[in-house]
Amino acid sequence: MEQQVTRRLVETVRGVELLAAIAMFLVVIPLHYPEQLLPFLDIRETDSLLGLERHAVERLFLLLPITYLGFLFGMKAGLAGSGLALAIMLPNALLASEHRADALVEVGGVVAGGAVINVGFERLRRERERRRLVAEQLAISEERYREMFENAHDAIWLQDMQGRITMANKACGEISGYAPEELVGMRVKDFLLEGSLNKARQIRGGLLAGLTIDEPYEQEIMKRDGTRALLWLTASLITSRGRPTGFQLIARDITEQALMQENLNFYLQQVTRAQEHERQRIAQELHDETAHSLMVMAQRLDSLALTVRRWRHKDVATELQEVRGNAIGALMELRRLAHDLRPRILDDMGLVPAVEWLADELTQQNGIEARVEVDGTLPRLSEEAQLLLFRIAQEALRNVGKHSGATEATLSLQAYNDRLEMRVADNGHGFQLPKAVGDLAATGKLGLLGMHERARLLGGTLDIRSERRRGTTVVVELLVSAVNRQVPRGGSARRKRPTS
Repeated sequence: MEQQVTRRLVETVRGVELLAAIAMFLVVIPLHYPEQLLPFLDIRETDSLLGLERHAVERLFLLLPITYLGFLFGMKAGLAGSGLALAIMLPNALLASEHRADALVEVGGVVAGGAVINVGFERLRRERERRRLVAEQLAISEERYREMFENAHDAIWLQDMQGRITMANKACGEISGYAPEELVGMRVKDFLLEGSLNKARQIRGGLLAGLTIDEPYEQEIMKRDGTRALLWLTASLITSRGRPTGFQLIARDITEQALMQENLNFYLQQVTRAQEHERQRIAQELHDETAHSLMVMAQRLDSLALTVRRWRHKDVATELQEVRGNAIGALMELRRLAHDLRPRILDDMGLVPAVEWLADELTQQNGIEARVEVDGTLPRLSEEAQLLLFRIAQEALRNVGKHSGATEATLSLQAYNDRLEMRVADNGHGFQLPKAVGDLAATGKLGLLGMHERARLLGGTLDIRSERRRGTTVVVELLVSAVNRQVPRGGSARRKRPTS
């Protein structure tokens, strides 16, 4: 109902405005033809009106309705007004004026001036309409952004350059325990622990230096009830006219996922440890029981072969020698299997001699020149850390022997600050790496996936770099923390010089 009343009122007003424009034209017609329409005023051509030449007054009055129509109803109405003015002025210029050329110029000037004014009005109208549309779109975008901001599943907040929160959505309240309106005005450092605060300062410095933080990072906060929550954060810089004005942060609570991952890591650790203990037990039994029995059998076969020779039964002696050879071969294979299951050199002498043994095995079995390089004094690692590093090196060197087509391989160990790096590189033909670690299983590269999992159990990282015809490099880095460190119990670490 109100809309109908408003529409009628607008239509009435516009109708009055149109009548006013028509009235202006009706007023100017007698002024343009005073001799014919207003003879009783006795206005002559040379007379003046209001101190102005009569022609100037006529032009002024003709431009008024043209301008009025163009301003109120648009360029088409203004051009129609110019046409009407032309129809009013042209007969006088052609038929009654003594100076026809001057009159036509005046007519053209009025019409052209009206057209220019109307074009200007149209451009102003279009600009105003464009700005109105932009303002409406901006308002719609702001409304949509606010709706998305408020109802987003992830926590989103804005903070100024001093670290005060200026906006926070509902999810922020769920993560922190504070209501969104309570968060506004609070400082972010009130939620962060000391280590998290240092990381936040580093991120802030990187953003202000122009760096883009593409990868999410972890932060730990203290909630209102005193419990801790682990967040997965992304941060971006907010600028205005090229100057930083604040930061936008998007957070997701991964406390439960982290706890589940920690439990999974613990489970994998226990499974790996149990697997290695079982390997150690089987290797010990093979070495102590089965290998001993084979050795005793070989010795008895030697004794029988000697006795048969004395009796001069050469055929039997030859067969016994063959049986002895088979027993010795089985013994050597058994020892190799026992070494693969759990090399005693790792338990007896440590990581460096164990990887040197792997390098020697690669040279002997595959003809690949392999060397071990140790840079500096390595820290003493726990048995589990040594075992996992050994398994990674074993898998990497096994891949070199089976798939790389390399002629040289290098395994290097380097300690720097509180980190340890193990690098296995070859000069083989390389291979195409999957885009993600999760694709390793799908492509059948379970050995590489196992290397990744073992590095993760150490709290470290594994990076595989490979290019066609440029070889492959496997790099393991781990933090030598209290978990991975162990007081030395014996054994020695020796440096193997590169062979020429």
